[in-house]
Amino acid sequence: MRKVIAYQLLSLDGVAEDPDEFFTDFDDVLEENLGRVIAAQDTVLLGRSTYDEWAQFWPNSDIEPFARFINNVEKFVATSTTPPQTWRNSTVVNSDFLAFVTELKRRPGDDIGLHGSIALTQSLLGVGLVDELRLVIAPALQIRGRKLFDKAPSAKLTLTRHAASPGGYLMLDFNYGR
Repeated sequence: MRKVIAYQLLSLDGVAEDPDEFFTDFDDVLEENLGRVIAAQDTVLLGRSTYDEWAQFWPNSDIEPFARFINNVEKFVATSTTPPQTWRNSTVVNSDFLAFVTELKRRPGDDIGLHGSIALTQSLLGVGLVDELRLVIAPALQIRGRKLFDKAPSAKLTLTRHAASPGGYLMLDFNYGR
């Protein structure tokens, strides 16, 4: 069965919103970590807000390795309305998204990525559809903004990998179990 891998950029106090405000030094170690995460994914799940922002930004971006990946990967968007902007390899899922993800996990393929999309990640965490968390934690306190785990149920996490970048960013991989 395929795994859903949530990759999130967080401040030390757990804020996930507007990571460009506290991720100011994306160094080679962080880039290698991102490359490792996306190399195992052939599908990405996006919430509507993230889709709208990214569909405007990433098609014209040369920020690698993510631009090539996100522009070419199969993307499924959780929304009840058609987005105003189209983006290659994107499909709108306007039915029961949780049931869709459950079925998607049964299909053959590589890992299913979940990038950004705070509300969607919270929903999938809440029903146990996320298998692993790949967190990158910035050495910064953001204080204000939506936190990833505000709505998550209690869970036992098992650390499977850890590393630090020269800039003090922590890269932590967890198996997520409830």
